[in-house]
Amino acid sequence: MESMSDYFSAVQLRADRWSALREALERYGRNRNGPGSAKLKARIGELLGSLALIERYWAFPGTAAFDYIRRQFEHDHIDDVGTLVRRVTRALTTGAYRRRSIPLERDASDADDHDDEATLSPEARALSKHYFEVLVVDNLNEHQERFLKDSMRAMRRPEDPFIYEPVVVPSLEDALIGVMFNHNIQAIVVRPGLELESSTKLPILKRYLDPAGGDTIEEILPENYGPELCRLVAKVRPELDAYLVTDRSVEEIAGLDLGICRRVFYNQEDFVELHLNILRGVQARYKTPFFTALREYSKQPTGVFHAMPISRGKSISRSHWIQDMGAFYGPNIFLAETSATSGGLDSLLEPHGPIKEAQELAARAFGSKQTFFATNGTSTCNKIVVQALVRPGDIVLVDRDCHKSHHYGMVLAGAQVRYLDSYPLNEYSMYGAVPIREIKHQLLRLKAAGKLDRVRMLLLTNCTFDGVVYNVERVMEECLAIKPDLIFLWDEAWFAFARFNATYRKRTGMNAANSLRERLRSAAHAKAYEKQQAKLKDADEATLLKTRLIPPPTARVRVYTTQSTHKTLTALRQGSMIHVNDQDFKGEVEASFHEAYMTHTSTSPNYQIIASLDVGRRQVELEGFEFVQRQIDAAMAMRRAIATHPLVQKYFTVLSTGDMIPAEYRDSGVESYYDPERGWTDTWDSWENDEFVLDPTRVTLAVGGTGWDGDTFKTRILMDKYGIQINKTSRNTVLFMTNIGTTRSSVAYLIEVLVEIAKGLDELLDDASRMEKLAFERRVRNLMQELPPLPDFSRFHAAFCADPATGEGDMRSAFFLSYDENNCDYLELNDGIEAAMDAGREVVSASFIIPYPPGFPILVPGQVVSREILAFMRALDVNEIHGYRAELGLRVFTDEALAGQTRKLATAAE
Repeated sequence: MESMSDYFSAVQLRADRWSALREALERYGRNRNGPGSAKLKARIGELLGSLALIERYWAFPGTAAFDYIRRQFEHDHIDDVGTLVRRVTRALTTGAYRRRSIPLERDASDADDHDDEATLSPEARALSKHYFEVLVVDNLNEHQERFLKDSMRAMRRPEDPFIYEPVVVPSLEDALIGVMFNHNIQAIVVRPGLELESSTKLPILKRYLDPAGGDTIEEILPENYGPELCRLVAKVRPELDAYLVTDRSVEEIAGLDLGICRRVFYNQEDFVELHLNILRGVQARYKTPFFTALREYSKQPTGVFHAMPISRGKSISRSHWIQDMGAFYGPNIFLAETSATSGGLDSLLEPHGPIKEAQELAARAFGSKQTFFATNGTSTCNKIVVQALVRPGDIVLVDRDCHKSHHYGMVLAGAQVRYLDSYPLNEYSMYGAVPIREIKHQLLRLKAAGKLDRVRMLLLTNCTFDGVVYNVERVMEECLAIKPDLIFLWDEAWFAFARFNATYRKRTGMNAANSLRERLRSAAHAKAYEKQQAKLKDADEATLLKTRLIPPPTARVRVYTTQSTHKTLTALRQGSMIHVNDQDFKGEVEASFHEAYMTHTSTSPNYQIIASLDVGRRQVELEGFEFVQRQIDAAMAMRRAIATHPLVQKYFTVLSTGDMIPAEYRDSGVESYYDPERGWTDTWDSWENDEFVLDPTRVTLAVGGTGWDGDTFKTRILMDKYGIQINKTSRNTVLFMTNIGTTRSSVAYLIEVLVEIAKGLDELLDDASRMEKLAFERRVRNLMQELPPLPDFSRFHAAFCADPATGEGDMRSAFFLSYDENNCDYLELNDGIEAAMDAGREVVSASFIIPYPPGFPILVPGQVVSREILAFMRALDVNEIHGYRAELGLRVFTDEALAGQTRKLATAAE
């Protein structure tokens, strides 16, 4: 039996323990008196013992039923125990306990013993009442606990939209473990009798206390256990509802921070009111105003006299040739299509009804002040934010390897762009992220040059495609210490799911903005700021760079994040959101934001995409915590399986934190999430303090040991041969991204495929000739050792850069200068460019050059082409280089065009 230390997740441990218990009972039942039966019976006892410590946090099967199963085992009623355990295991696996009562008494039969939720139609599942659990925190004896549960169940009514079961725990620590362990919990009732410490000794459960603030609870006074518990739960699962039962006076309670508490009950046992409040709280999250309006619209009989023949499906149902489309999609999608905003459907451009309400609910879910839906992807969201905030001539600090939409956004806004270089990972042909030292250095240079007033925005990608995540709050606080009104745009296209996990949430833009706003208002922060200012008086740049700077209390928190909801949460393709947490939005930005939104948003948005965003928000508020945890569990299982399989290790390596983040950015010293010798690493300190961390749900696999480059391995092996789809590759890696839909069976299939590939390579090399082996070794060496260094951003040409000392460039002028073909020339990559450089010519790109992979510009309009960039382009073994035409060469500016632009820039400066 695997030890608990082999498990990253207690949820996975629980599922495996029940499965192992069922298997052990079946084996023991077949061989009760045979060899090894005593050992097998002892193992059953151990499994029941370990589950006893876990089941107290779950309503099903419940502590009373579990204790009954244990007693039956102790009395040697093995057949009865086997039947009950099979019933429990099946109900847990299929989710049947969520729809009906599972009989667990002796001799009770279950007529629906083979009921499987997976076999039910979506319609049948949608009609059943939704199930959840309520955590009650109070130190009760067995009789009191039974009375409490019976009283809460007695409140159920046939008309209730949901059904719930209570779970009772005695202490504050148990409550924190419970909400982090049990994803079924949607509400928490805190009663006056709770204790502080838990009696559980399981390290895998105690691990949940760190992200829940377990290191500070010993300082809590007994009279504050209830209110403090509400506050602590708000930090880790802010979507939950809490209800506080107290015997303290209203005056005492009124001044306390009650976190997620929706209602305070004073010294009473009003179960009816508590029941109604619990249902109302869940109903508030379940509500989907736009999706509901769209469904109601689809049911209405209408006469269509507007655009869109496809509306109501009439152009399809009357067709003789496209009936297959109607059969494929079904009728509802066409019944819900319209170009009208009548019938309660609202307008995305001027929302006043259900779309407006849906966006407000999304703002609540994601922790923003305002949220805006987009139906044409995060590329458009990025351009909206940049156009709304950046004026021509504003200086913007930009992560150079960010998504290409940001670069095009800078062109449209007329920004003066100062590119920031991320640290390179040359051995894997990918970039990491921009160090805080580099950002501060550029801000201090601009300040020394007297240009800080023109610096408008810092734009960074969090998390990067490869999974490098910033310490968002630290970046913002140190930048605000230099420029107190700096605006931050965090591109979180791949990070929408992070809001719904306590560890991840701390490193999201919206959470960091809220935390920073709260901290800036505190007296302790003002005192710390004054103390540091006195210490840093007349400090030089070197001192400022090595000091963690504190922002002034008057700093303005101005944060925007863009999210591809469809990439990591449930939404139709191109469904995205813009989240705003800007103290100056109402006074300074609202009008320009509205204009930018109108500029880039279609007047005919897809209502199905809007509805999917609405429903996706409902899902993450009610089960995002569960789904994200399962996503992380799947990724961790994948990492462990690859790291411990001897055959797979011969050709594949999962890149660890130590591989992807240099040691200088990891004060915690964490090297990897899993080590075969030491097991799982406690990474809480790393996520709390390190400058960068690695998102474990992105598993980067080095495949150079197979002799195939990343693109070939992706296309010819994974996709063509095994049907495994992935997004990103580099020269010698492929990226596997788990998501909220990833299952353990998907991970198992991937491991099977890697084992099969490794076996095939073993057989191939075993039969290979000496020369074939040498050729294989040479391919591996070329992929793993002889890689070109990643080029830094060179510089903007003087024609587009007014001040080489600070280096910001006018990309807009370069972009539109290239519209005239007379200003451009083509130079061949292999000979022409090098010859021009040797002759003393400054070769300047007239286009964006974007190889896929890695998928970011290695040249932008107006950038001087360096020899390092040329070497990198030649070494690239990719099928796509956007902006480059192999038959013509690299598009560059003529000397005459550059001279003319230089004169124009000089005249403007005068």
